[in-house]
Amino acid sequence: MTLPLAVTMGEPAGIGGEIALKAWLQGRADLPPFYLIDDPDRLASLARRLGWPVPIRPIDAPARASAIFVEALPVVPIGMAVRAQPGRPDPGDAQAILGAIQTAVGDVVTGRAAALVTNPIHKDSLYRAGFHHPGHTEYLAELAGVDRPPIMMLVSPGLRVVPVTIHLALRRAIETLSSVAIVDAGRITEAALRRDFGVADPVLAVAGLNPHAGEAGSLGREEIDIIEPALAELRACGMNVRGPLPPDTMFHAEARNAYDAALCMYHDQALIPIKTIDFYGGVNATLGLPFVRTSPDHGTAFAIAGSGTARPDSLIAALRLAAAMGARRSGGS
Repeated sequence: MTLPLAVTMGEPAGIGGEIALKAWLQGRADLPPFYLIDDPDRLASLARRLGWPVPIRPIDAPARASAIFVEALPVVPIGMAVRAQPGRPDPGDAQAILGAIQTAVGDVVTGRAAALVTNPIHKDSLYRAGFHHPGHTEYLAELAGVDRPPIMMLVSPGLRVVPVTIHLALRRAIETLSSVAIVDAGRITEAALRRDFGVADPVLAVAGLNPHAGEAGSLGREEIDIIEPALAELRACGMNVRGPLPPDTMFHAEARNAYDAALCMYHDQALIPIKTIDFYGGVNATLGLPFVRTSPDHGTAFAIAGSGTARPDSLIAALRLAAAMGARRSGGS
C-alpha cells in the first residue's frame, strides 16, 4: 500500500488519542502508515503526561505521512484547540470532531488516503451541539452521498457478524425487521466478502429471531413470514445462504467453520458472540460505502480516559483490516 490511512480524532475526552499514541508506539515498525486528524498540541501534551516517547509531527498533506511514519506520528492539524478534558466531553468540540471526519472522508474520496479509520465519538455531546444524525455511520453515508443506510459488520479472526437491525430497542427491532432489510443486508454482505475480504464463494449463515428459530411457528412466525422469504430471494440470486438457524447453536467453533459471515436479526444477537470470542480485537467495518471505513469495536471509555491503561488492540486490528480492504479494492491483492 502506497497511500496512508486517515484516522479521525473521535471524541477528545475519550481514549482515541491515547490508543492512537500507543498503537504508533507499539507497532510503528510493522503497522500500515497512518496519520491522525487532530490537534497536535493536544496529542503532544497527552504523550508527555503519560510519559510516552511519541514525537508528534504536524503535516500539511497526507502524502508526507508515509515517509515520516517510522520516526514520528504524522498529524494533520484540525485548526482549532480542543476544550475537552479526559472523561469530560465539551459540546464546543463538535466542530472539531465533525471537521476531522469531513477532512478524512475528503482525503479518502479524492485518493489522498487509502482508507478511513474512525476513533469513537460521543453522540450525546454532539446532539447537544445540534448533530442530527442517528450515529457515526449515518453521517458518513451522508458525506459519501449514499442513499441507503450502510451495513455494519463486526470482524474478528474467528467470526464475522452483520446485524440487520442495529441501534434500536429490542421491541422496535422486532417491529422493524423485514424481508427487504434482510435481503439488502445479505446482498451487501456477500458483495463485500468477495470484494473486500477475498472470499471467492461466500457462505452466509442466517440466524432466526426466536428461540430454536421459531420451532416451525410454535415460538413465533417471524422465521416463516419474514426470514424464509428473504432467504428464498437471496438464493434465487445465486447466493449460498443457510438458515434460518437456531441462534444458540450457530456460534460454537465447529459451526463457525461452516460459513463466512453470520446475518443476525438484532444488535446483541450479533455483538454478544463476537465480543465473547474476541473482546479486545474486534473491528467494526462499514459495508456499502464507496470507500473503506473501519473503527475499533468499543466506545469512548470515559472512565479510563487519560490514564494510559486503554488497550490499542482494536484500533491496531482496525488499521490492519482497513489496509487489507483498501489494497483489495485498489487491486493490490
